[in-house]
Amino acid sequence: MEPIILASSSPRRQEILKMLKIPFRVIIPNIDETLMSAIELEQVPELLAREKVTAVIHSLPAEQEIPYVLGADTVIIFNNEIMGKPQSQEEAFDYLKKLQGKTHTVVTSLVLYKGKTHETKSKISKTRVTFSPMTDEEIQWYIDTGEWHGAAGGYRIQSLASLFVAKIEGSYTGVVGLPISELYDILKEQGYSILE
Repeated sequence: MEPIILASSSPRRQEILKMLKIPFRVIIPNIDETLMSAIELEQVPELLAREKVTAVIHSLPAEQEIPYVLGADTVIIFNNEIMGKPQSQEEAFDYLKKLQGKTHTVVTSLVLYKGKTHETKSKISKTRVTFSPMTDEEIQWYIDTGEWHGAAGGYRIQSLASLFVAKIEGSYTGVVGLPISELYDILKEQGYSILE
């Protein structure tokens, strides 16, 4: 299999690619992830995933043959707002306090560029996640684990936050950050076989 370039620093996305035995190398894109207010919330992750792919392509030497470049971005939407990565313990606590006992939407967008044809395809995964009611003590315990660092919405579903997740409707791996079913579909569409 041809190695793909992963335009992401996410260890979770790297773990999923390793599990699927897809060879890859990481190039961390340098983009401004400030959200644009002019577009619909659910379009934000696709726009950011496209920007990541474009930034990586432009960072490579002009003469280098570009194989496949995969970009992904995940956002949490709750009450018509995007919850990004909390900047402090207080903000993480505030996010989880809002999410506890309620349902939010996790949107992950994948963008795959094929160098040979200069084609870009995208897929979107939407998952509804419902948290159990949580006490302030439970929220603080979770915040103290440090898992909130660098996680959209202030939690990681694949780890201790799973204690508080009552229901998932959609793609579990989409909430982790790389929806496997959509990834398989987009790779097939671009002529990349993982069945070798």
